[in-house]
Amino acid sequence: MENYFNNLNLLKLVLKWKWHLVVIVIIAGILAVIFSGKQFITPKFKATAIVYPSNIEPYSDESETEQMLQWFNSKDIKDSVIDKFNLGDHYKIKPGNKYYRTVLLNEYKENVSISKTQYESVEIEVMDKNPEMAHKMVNAIIHFFNKKVRHIQTEKFEEMVEVNRKMLKLKEEELDSVKGRLRELSQRYELVDYISQASEVTKGHLGTVEGSGARINKQAVRDLKENLEEHGSELLLTQERFSSLTNEYHEAKKLYDEALRYANREFTYTNMVTSPEVPDRKAYPKRWLILLYAVVGAFLMALIIISIIENKHIAQELKKEDE
Repeated sequence: MENYFNNLNLLKLVLKWKWHLVVIVIIAGILAVIFSGKQFITPKFKATAIVYPSNIEPYSDESETEQMLQWFNSKDIKDSVIDKFNLGDHYKIKPGNKYYRTVLLNEYKENVSISKTQYESVEIEVMDKNPEMAHKMVNAIIHFFNKKVRHIQTEKFEEMVEVNRKMLKLKEEELDSVKGRLRELSQRYELVDYISQASEVTKGHLGTVEGSGARINKQAVRDLKENLEEHGSELLLTQERFSSLTNEYHEAKKLYDEALRYANREFTYTNMVTSPEVPDRKAYPKRWLILLYAVVGAFLMALIIISIIENKHIAQELKKEDE
């Protein structure tokens, strides 16, 4: 009931001062239209792009999008964009300003917005008084992002190339060493294949070779038998090591070629969902919003002042009645 009477009193107050309020609201509206014009507020245009990360390996618990967002907001990319478009002059910041760098970065932050969307993409928005400049800055931010990530990943891949090159060289040297020992066993001791030669030695020793036993070279059998007994186990181990090293060498060569391919490949690190366009309509200021705020604000302020005047008037009347 109390609220009802309060609302009723407010309505009576509005009706009593309605013409004053109408005039105030109209004047506020006219002033808002005038002062929101381009003579007082420089209009700005907005260029927008939406991109998804691509070919990016996340670190720790960061997602690819979070990592992408950090790179977009990095000092390197900001400085590259500022230098490319000479934003100090573009934003009319005096070089002699004591806080030149701080003012410049604050201006950049006001005009450039980079944020993650609910769909795990990144939205890049650039506001500028020149629509062409806004469009070019969005493209430049994406370009410098790709350049930065490519530089970082190229360094990483080049490190991998060097690591795998050293491993490949090591395996090659080990393989050459084993090859040399197999060659020595073959040339010096005539050991080539343990199983087949052991079989032949057994046949010669027992005289079970096809044909007459007179054709068996007993001395050669004894020499081969001694060589097998002395170096046979080494032959088996060396051949096994050779086979294992061959596989390791091919695997190392595969990793080296893959790292080399990645190091020399020109990756892009963004998938463009929405490409930036040159805006043809200003995005700031929104004159209807300024007009609305001005009219509502003026109305409320006037109502407060009128309420104060009315309360003071009522208090004076009550004071007179008491006297």
